[in-house]
Amino acid sequence: MDPVIVVGAGPVGLALALALAAQEVPCVVLDEGSGAEEVRAARTAVLRPDTAAFLTGLGCPGLELDGARWTGWRSMRRRQPTRQLAFAPYGPEPALPEPRRPEVSPGRSPAPDAATGQGPGPVPPLHLPQHALVRRLRDALAALPDRKLVRLVPYSRVDAVEQDDRGVSVHARGAEDTWWRGSHLVGCDGARSTVRKLLGIRFPGRTAVERHAVAALRAELPWPGEALLHRRPPWRSGGEEITARPLPDGTWRLDWLLPPRGELVTPDALIGRIRETLAGWCGHTPAYDLLDTGVYTLHHRLAKSWRAGRAFLAGDAAHLLGALGTQGLDEGLRDAANLAWKLALDRHHGASETLLDSYQAERRTAVAARLRAADQSLPVLRGPGGLRTVLRGSGHDALLTDGHLGLGPLGAPPAYPLSPLAPPDAGGRSAVGTPEGAPAEDVRVTAPDGTTGRLRERLGRGRLLVVLVAPGTGVWDRRHWATAGVMPRLAETVAALPVPGEVLVTEAYPGAPAHAVLLVRPDGHLAASFGGVRPAELRAAAEAVRGGAPAAVPSDATAGTD
Repeated sequence: MDPVIVVGAGPVGLALALALAAQEVPCVVLDEGSGAEEVRAARTAVLRPDTAAFLTGLGCPGLELDGARWTGWRSMRRRQPTRQLAFAPYGPEPALPEPRRPEVSPGRSPAPDAATGQGPGPVPPLHLPQHALVRRLRDALAALPDRKLVRLVPYSRVDAVEQDDRGVSVHARGAEDTWWRGSHLVGCDGARSTVRKLLGIRFPGRTAVERHAVAALRAELPWPGEALLHRRPPWRSGGEEITARPLPDGTWRLDWLLPPRGELVTPDALIGRIRETLAGWCGHTPAYDLLDTGVYTLHHRLAKSWRAGRAFLAGDAAHLLGALGTQGLDEGLRDAANLAWKLALDRHHGASETLLDSYQAERRTAVAARLRAADQSLPVLRGPGGLRTVLRGSGHDALLTDGHLGLGPLGAPPAYPLSPLAPPDAGGRSAVGTPEGAPAEDVRVTAPDGTTGRLRERLGRGRLLVVLVAPGTGVWDRRHWATAGVMPRLAETVAALPVPGEVLVTEAYPGAPAHAVLLVRPDGHLAASFGGVRPAELRAAAEAVRGGAPAAVPSDATAGTD
């Protein structure tokens, strides 16, 4: 069969290629440039824990070496701290330094954690330079056991797309004109996407929602390891808002919110902002090394359609967001994770139109909700008067920082409760702590062969995960529990599912009773949970997750590329 053609070799296109290769789906990546990523310290990415785990599972474990995880988040208004959030230590990595607790007046209690109401906060995001992310992705591609699965083609500018019921043909200009033949096409070619334009898909939205002056510098700040949001700083050029986020090796990214239009930021003006800001925070202007600067204009746009026949859009080609801390690259990587297993299922087992349509139904709906939440919050947080006078204190800060922290409607991982792949409730369901359609908790699991690890480590292989909650299995000899109780019946049921599945066992799952069975999609979202092993219901749920019976495949499908 023909490969998947991916247009664009940025983080989303490369991650999609890796995700397809992990599921034995070949692809061709057409890169308009040379393949060398420009080193820009001020161009960074913030990855939520599940997105970072997705990339690690694709062969990018070195991300932790290139990035920094925040030990805490501090909000200030003028000179007074208003809110401080401590992050929990992250996974198997060494414990983070103990964060300082908020300074409080006598008789007052520290503000509770935004996610739990008390105690340690959520798992911190990972902040790293984008060029380091691209380098890790390219290194992972170069390390693939089967190098033929992914072909990177530089200097290839797409200028024509043709489709039929068997595949898609893409013409690219470069060193020589070439027609490429593929089973599907995915445009990951950025905000000015050529693929989107060739498909005739509109890209409506708002222009210049926010503007930021940005500087990456090396300096010692008073809050090592903490991210900072400083609203209305008292010094003259502080402006409305400043954000400081740590990067590795004592490096920081500083963002100054600018008026949406006007105010040309000259190099001298930016140096003045840096010196005044550092003096305001440190009491004097400390020594610093300026690494990079920039002015970024953020737009909010959403493509009208993310699928046109055998062609799809992902990343900035499909959506632009970024105001109030929302993370466009993180959303683009979620696009890749969502689409990859569906294209892989189509290649290996055939896919229904319902399954392929579900990519747009799930991802476009989730990003639209994120954009809607940001657009509704902007007048409250940026406009004069009005609700700003009502939302004081931690409530105002929480609304403003959710996007940065991966919380709430601006930042929390998306759920797909109304997905066309949601299994109907035919009885036997049992509610757990995770709503159906939301990402499953990253619990420790054991496979029948005795290997152990985290649930997220089993994702990205194109298989449904069937997780049995069985307290006590951690202390039993595997030879006993693997062949006792409900395990043989569960293994037999999973072997008979309409798509490949894998049986896993966990000691406990939040909110789940003993012997509950969870059906987890290949991208980590919980499809359904049952009160025990129920073969008929489990098979029906798996059938729903694959979108029903696959469409007929034309018998004269071609293979290969030009």
